Amino acid sequence: MAQYIEFSNISKEFPGVLALDDVSFRVEGGRICALLGENGAGKSTMLKILSGDLRPDKGAITIDGKQQTFHSPHDAILASVSVIYQERQLVPGLSVMENIFIEDLPTKWVRGIRVDKATLKKKTQDILNEFGLTMIEPGELVGRLSVAHQQMVEIMKAYRRDSQIIAFDEPTAPLTESEIEILFNLIRRLKEKGKVVLYVSHRLAEIFQITDDIVVLKDGQLVKTLVTAESNENELIKAMVGRDIGDTYENLKRNEQLGDVLLEVKNLETDYVHDISFTLRAGEVLGFAGLVGAGRTELVRAIFGADPIKSGQILLDGEEVRFKSPKDAIAAGIALCPEDRKEQGLVLGRSISNNVTSAVLPKMKTGLFLDKKKEKAVADRAVAKYSIRTPSIDKIVLELSGGNQQKVILGRWTSGEMDTKILILDEPTKGIDVPTKAEIYQTMCDFASDGMAVIFISSELTEVINVSDRIITMYNGRITGSLMRQEATEESVLKLAMLEC
Repeated sequence: MAQYIEFSNISKEFPGVLALDDVSFRVEGGRICALLGENGAGKSTMLKILSGDLRPDKGAITIDGKQQTFHSPHDAILASVSVIYQERQLVPGLSVMENIFIEDLPTKWVRGIRVDKATLKKKTQDILNEFGLTMIEPGELVGRLSVAHQQMVEIMKAYRRDSQIIAFDEPTAPLTESEIEILFNLIRRLKEKGKVVLYVSHRLAEIFQITDDIVVLKDGQLVKTLVTAESNENELIKAMVGRDIGDTYENLKRNEQLGDVLLEVKNLETDYVHDISFTLRAGEVLGFAGLVGAGRTELVRAIFGADPIKSGQILLDGEEVRFKSPKDAIAAGIALCPEDRKEQGLVLGRSISNNVTSAVLPKMKTGLFLDKKKEKAVADRAVAKYSIRTPSIDKIVLELSGGNQQKVILGRWTSGEMDTKILILDEPTKGIDVPTKAEIYQTMCDFASDGMAVIFISSELTEVINVSDRIITMYNGRITGSLMRQEATEESVLKLAMLEC
């Protein structure tokens, strides 16, 4: 059993960015340590060094007095280290049981070595039962699971290895409250077994609920180490940003003047949502709340032309529209920042500049050729407007923090080259730090003040209630209620979000 892990003078530099600067701290076995900081503080780089994805330029990792050098993730796994990232590392075309046991499939001899599927299924079912996830079938393809259930498969894969050092990177982002409770019970069991647990989350309430110690990073440097029970949210926020940002919601400058109805949805029916009707006014921030699987994402995908519509009407400025593809929706002034920004919102291997201008490429041309000056001007404007932290617009988006990746998507739709009338934001603050969340909240309000209509989907009740002008609740593909911000409480919204039609 690992007694401790120690990071000593860890430094890592990328072109133009010092991601980690001489960081040292120690995590004891049997304690849960939070790694906290703004997006870009160095948390992800530290986890990638721990997992063997990156090598530090300087410094060392020591486990129980023995210095470790990880040349690859396989080396880290052999040293009993598991890192569970936000980005799932699963094989969509394989089953749940094959993914969980992918490195250690049970075999038997039947005219040669074969996978022992009966044993594999039983072992997987035992783990599913232990997690309370009996709704997942061992033989189901991972690619067909929801994002939340894929995350649980990722966690079960690490749990099965019985690793002595486990790091969680925003593990609750796609999970429901009941799934979060299952996860927390598991983490507490890991603690009781004496394992070393690192926990990264931007949800401060979780930090105080589950952790024992806190390490705060800022701009790649160690700012402070604290005992969780002796700290508070204000102290942590101040340590992360270097200042007191006050009440996030009270400080919002909101649009007080709503315009005419811009979007009207009538009796919309798809494979996933049923009899949906609502209106959206210019200058309004309309929130959608619901549990995982409520149909919120499926609804906005249908409006955006990404999923087929069976029946019903969509009216834009009073005129009926039927988008055959997202391209049609974009041309009509509707933009979507999708829930899964890495898979659906960005081309990770391309630059900031390429991603920002991808929706307006025809406007970036002079004749038949791409005009680099035009492209640079648009990308520079987006970087300046959203304070995207980057040494250059040529930086590959994959190398940015989650918050800065989200800003790149916002820059695409609001760079000034598109006449965006309706902006749909699906979980835009997932995996993003508190200060950047505050920036995105204010950005939504600014869009509304400029006459744009905003649809805001969030699984965090506090933010959807406090940022939206009006909240629509959904359950099992149907609308169950509507509340104005002034009358909405977490209790009233949750009741409607759990109400069967």
